[in-house]
Amino acid sequence: MRLILASGSQIRSQLLTNAGIAHEVQVARVDEEAIRAGLAAEEASPRDVADALAEYKARKVGMKHLDALTLGCDQIAELDRVILTKPETPDMARDQLAALSGKTHRLLSAAVIYHDGEPVWRHVGVVRMQMRVLSSAYIDDYVTRNWESIRHSVGAYKLEEEGVRLFTQVAGDYFNVLGLPLTELISYLIVRGDLPT
Repeated sequence: MRLILASGSQIRSQLLTNAGIAHEVQVARVDEEAIRAGLAAEEASPRDVADALAEYKARKVGMKHLDALTLGCDQIAELDRVILTKPETPDMARDQLAALSGKTHRLLSAAVIYHDGEPVWRHVGVVRMQMRVLSSAYIDDYVTRNWESIRHSVGAYKLEEEGVRLFTQVAGDYFNVLGLPLTELISYLIVRGDLPT
């Protein structure tokens, strides 16, 4: 089996490595903003947006390597059907955290595999995240301390870091929080015969 991860995410690559799954990394160059805008115009659901972005990435790399399994991934944070993006500024991060404070939002972790020019597997994992009520002072301090890390994360937090203190409950698979439905992916690779059991 030749597996290509069509993502520059270090954590996704590390999860595969930790699970003993050999892979290559080839970052998919896609215009995510244009794709999101097109899907928004069609009133696509956040789940469908995550799935479509994962598929675009898998296709972009997979069409160049038809013999390989090419894995594309995308993660979306969604509050009341509104998609949260990676914050571009500290103020944007503060606004996102203020909007999430005291509420439950969803993380949608999509993965699609392309093989021989076709999508052969897909999964969207869902995690429900209940955030504590946060004071504006705490939000300011949190963003100041963590900006360099959280600027790369939808919702302006990383659960695997100090972001865990923001939540009262996390309902769902931790691997989905990290951006890869790993257990489902492993099950698929076992069924295919690519991984031993």
